[in-house]
Amino acid sequence: MTTSGYSYNNTTYEEREPCTRDGDNSLGSHLSILYYFMFVFSVVTNVLVLVILRRYEKLSTVVNILLVNLVVSSMIFMSSLPFVAVYMQLSYWSFGLVMCKIVFSVHFLGFYSSAFFLTLLMMDRYFAIVHSMPALQGRSRCYAIISCTVVWLISGLACIKPMLLRNTYRHFGTVYCENTLNLTNVDTTMLKKYGFYVQIFVFLIFPLVVISFCYVRIIITIRASKTNNFKAVRVISVIVVLFFICWIPFNIVELLHDGPKDCREAQRLGYALQITRNMAYFYFCISPIFYTFVGKKFQKQFKKLLVKYLPCLGKYISFDLDNRTVLYTAATELSFRK
Repeated sequence: MTTSGYSYNNTTYEEREPCTRDGDNSLGSHLSILYYFMFVFSVVTNVLVLVILRRYEKLSTVVNILLVNLVVSSMIFMSSLPFVAVYMQLSYWSFGLVMCKIVFSVHFLGFYSSAFFLTLLMMDRYFAIVHSMPALQGRSRCYAIISCTVVWLISGLACIKPMLLRNTYRHFGTVYCENTLNLTNVDTTMLKKYGFYVQIFVFLIFPLVVISFCYVRIIITIRASKTNNFKAVRVISVIVVLFFICWIPFNIVELLHDGPKDCREAQRLGYALQITRNMAYFYFCISPIFYTFVGKKFQKQFKKLLVKYLPCLGKYISFDLDNRTVLYTAATELSFRK
């Protein structure tokens, strides 16, 4: 960066070259192509999960209530990705002011609620595995519905910030949909602080602490049990490790990106934000798979569905379940249904 000073009316000014973000914006434009594949993949898999749950399972059980809400939040979030992808590729917003507010409010609603429902599912595994039978009374349909209602309420409140701050504006003939600070009758400084603390404490520290605690206790309990189901340990480990790898870096980079910084730092954080954002999006795209298709029981139901609608596949599909490798045991199953 080059600078040159000059004096005007006894006041010294410093002239700087504008900070260009073409590099990370170009990277985001190329990576946004993945959003279309994530959207299609998410719709197909989530609809399939809902069909199997509706056809073969009781939707009134605790885990299935949480799973249905996770699937709904995932689909809400994924519904915004095609609009975001078009915006990033065209570098201008073409859907109007109303859609600007709706798309990004829905985007954050699905994104934040998915993180909470994943946390609730891990908490449910904790009560089912660590406390086993004594905790079943607490794992009732009523508590599941109340928990889901609270999640949607908190996630909805977190969307107040993008709903108010997101606006369209025209700059050199190009329309953008970004956060603006020139709102009347709204203390935008307080609103930004509110959004900062909500994100760091509610959507970063809280899930991190809860999932870490539940994970450690679950692993200790499984290893201490006579079943010693290492497959359950591996599956839970994959879920937790991927959550940390995909969710935590994105939140940290986004928080750093919103703070004060010089041009070079802003460019570096811009690249990091594009990469970590896609990692987080990918995790929430495939997260319902972890709680369904990894289980032998769900795989069997999926095979039944395939054979019913594609009878020609019947001779290639086996329904035998090896009891030694079934994930759904009374103490360690990931989709325990009572």
